[in-house]
Amino acid sequence: MSNSNAVLQKKRGRPPIGQDPVLSFRLHPVWKEAIDQWRSKEPDKPSRSEAIRCLIGMGLDAAMKKPRTK
Repeated sequence: MSNSNAVLQKKRGRPPIGQDPVLSFRLHPVWKEAIDQWRSKEPDKPSRSEAIRCLIGMGLDAAMKKPRTK
């Protein structure tokens, strides 16, 4: 006979909610204000997180196009 009182083990920890790992950092208030000013001028009004991702992407694109000189 099979055991009709089988106990299902619960998974431990918080369930995953996203595919990308979270990256946390501190941001100087002057930079935070500059980001907020930039995003307020954008037509789609991105969230602060989306604005930071967009600005990082723009910076990386610009950095890849120009060779670095010291």
